[in-house]
Amino acid sequence: MTELRRAIRATLMPGFVGLDLPDWLAAELAAGLGSVCLFGMNVSSPGQLRALTAAIHAAGPSALVAIDEEGGDVTRLHHRDGSPHPSAAYLGSLDDVRVTEAVAADIGAQLVAAGVDLNLAPVADVNSNPLNPVIGVRSFGADAGLAARHVAAYTRGLQGAGVGAVAKHFPGHGDTATDSHRALPTITVDAGLLASRELVPFRSAVAAGTLGVMTSHILVPAIDPELPATLSAPVLRLLRDDLGFTGAIVSDALDMAGASKGRGIPEAAVLALAAGVDLLCIGTENTAGQLAGIVDHVLEAIRSGRLSEDRVRDAAERVAVLSAGVAALRHRAAVPGELREERSKRAEGPPPLSPEGFWLRAPIAPLTAPVFVRLDSVANIAAGEDTVWGVGGHLSGELDTHLPGATCVTAATLAEVNAVLAAHPDRPLVVQGRDLARVDFLARAATLIKDRRPDAVLVELGWPQLPGVPPVDIATYGAGRGASTCLITLLSEGAR
Repeated sequence: MTELRRAIRATLMPGFVGLDLPDWLAAELAAGLGSVCLFGMNVSSPGQLRALTAAIHAAGPSALVAIDEEGGDVTRLHHRDGSPHPSAAYLGSLDDVRVTEAVAADIGAQLVAAGVDLNLAPVADVNSNPLNPVIGVRSFGADAGLAARHVAAYTRGLQGAGVGAVAKHFPGHGDTATDSHRALPTITVDAGLLASRELVPFRSAVAAGTLGVMTSHILVPAIDPELPATLSAPVLRLLRDDLGFTGAIVSDALDMAGASKGRGIPEAAVLALAAGVDLLCIGTENTAGQLAGIVDHVLEAIRSGRLSEDRVRDAAERVAVLSAGVAALRHRAAVPGELREERSKRAEGPPPLSPEGFWLRAPIAPLTAPVFVRLDSVANIAAGEDTVWGVGGHLSGELDTHLPGATCVTAATLAEVNAVLAAHPDRPLVVQGRDLARVDFLARAATLIKDRRPDAVLVELGWPQLPGVPPVDIATYGAGRGASTCLITLLSEGAR
């Protein structure tokens, strides 16, 4: 029984609260826990993170440390100061697979330096629905072929640096208008369109050798009208049988409503394992009691015959193979001593972004001492509310260097927008928002500003809906530090 409990634990990937490894989690690791997922709440500095990952590996030598470090808006390493790496949408707009591979290699180098084993990336979703509230700039684009070639390049770059890739969110979260963190989205595509669009980037990831694929909590009635993909054997058979994937299937977080609403996390864990998932991401703020409840529930499902013991042992074995695969990547990525200094430099950050990846409606004239107006909106849950975004006070150094005298303000209501306009009647205005045409307040606020100040520069930091209402002047394809710094340089120098 102890051995079976150990096998069950090997399939679990919880998160936790805090900057240090808690005693309960160290005990779980010693008892065979397969993985730990880190979030922004677990990261305060490079030194602290290295100490934390070292403690995890000491407690569970074969356990995998996983993280979401997509670049752009979704970052854990840089949630306090913004990611220096571009978003997937920026890379898709630039459409140079060499750049995408180099960016992923740089992210990989940073993760290796931090002691992280698995990156829950790249996003392989084709963002075909511009109203998508959760994917957006996390996707390489709305074209399946473009997304596929960049997913492959990202996978090569990341794994070449020694970090396992986990392509997500199978079978494709791009054609949804609902966030699976909050509810269960449905994609109403037939099997033919699913194969010719949604599955294309995942097929590319598999061909590129991705070690993992993450499932999504979405309903695909054409394949399974009852259960979301994470819990659906017919959907996951597409990945195994049609795409030929033999690596580890990883679930998206089971604390999300799309997976556990109405059934609870323990039951979602049983159904996911039965469907074919190997490694279960549990969530962000898990506890010892919660993990014990999941283990007990899985054990009871095995005893009652609802879940095969062989399926659990198979999942545990696939997690062990995943761990060995990451170790092999790390060994192949090892560099001679004379190159370690260069590797260390790469881990400090990538070269700056170029405006070539931006969309411009017309040439931009240089600005002097502008007011940056950030139109506030609810953060994408995947990005997290604690992650900085856009041009704001955290970029004061860059503003002082390139746009001395610039001011940053935030407006969350139309009254606050009117107050900003009244306070700065003669200053150049740069208005920033994420998904301007999708979010009602943002559309109304941007329209108000453009009506009153036609000279204002309107910047779309989210998924660009071009042509949109109101008309956008610049689309940066992301709101991270790299994109925002590039925007500052563009506005100070002007462009084409």
